[in-house]
Amino acid sequence: MVDVVRRPPDRPGAAWRTGDAWLAGGTWLFSEPQPAVLRLVDLTALDWPSLVADAHGLEIAATCTVKELHDFLPPQKWGAGRLLRTSCEAFLASFKVWNAATVGGNICMALPAGPMITMTVALDATYRLWAADGTERRVAAKDFVVGNHQNVLAPGEILRSIHLPTHALQRRYAQRRFTLTKLGRSTIFMVGTQTSDDLTLSITAGTTRPVVLQFGTLPDADALQDSINAIPNEVWFADANGTPEHRRHLAKHYAEEIRIELGSAR
Repeated sequence: MVDVVRRPPDRPGAAWRTGDAWLAGGTWLFSEPQPAVLRLVDLTALDWPSLVADAHGLEIAATCTVKELHDFLPPQKWGAGRLLRTSCEAFLASFKVWNAATVGGNICMALPAGPMITMTVALDATYRLWAADGTERRVAAKDFVVGNHQNVLAPGEILRSIHLPTHALQRRYAQRRFTLTKLGRSTIFMVGTQTSDDLTLSITAGTTRPVVLQFGTLPDADALQDSINAIPNEVWFADANGTPEHRRHLAKHYAEEIRIELGSAR
């Protein structure tokens, strides 16, 4: 039973204890019973700047709402900047949820279909993590989620911000997403990015953790298909939205579409 709401100073993990839960948007936290939660640690009053764009890229506070990110207008030279809005529109949520749900909350939930995970992995993001003892570490987005509803956060550790580097935001990109219904949960969400002749392909929603395939030069169709076939069976996700076999099939189909699209744009 929750009987305390704590509003911490700048370093919110200092007094962390078992039974605490971070509160930002609360759209999942308040959506179902949380019997293990005894105290809420409210992050909303910390006033972290939601979005800071500079020559190095885009810094997104963990407390930035989905709506704030959706409404952000990236510089024209950021060719992949449109992926920010596209990813926000992949939420299975109403506009009311957009006004409360946070980028960091979606990432830390570590669900396969988390669209903020898709976006940050595809754009080579780095996560800034604050530990309860005052130390800090940085983790690549592709390494943060390790399984369905599982991430690398230690007890009392918090995601402070997400950094999208300029070099990734300036890349060409192509994306494909499949849902059973128009506004449904993603069965698979794939993004390919390219600078010149290279290709980086990220696979999310269809897998229990993000899968990133990197090629120094644009691969031929067979090499691309072989790389997807090499993904272990246990990594493919199974739920009501699709079997692992269905998701693998979609991945192979969309990967070839992305390869052709980016290959023709060179």
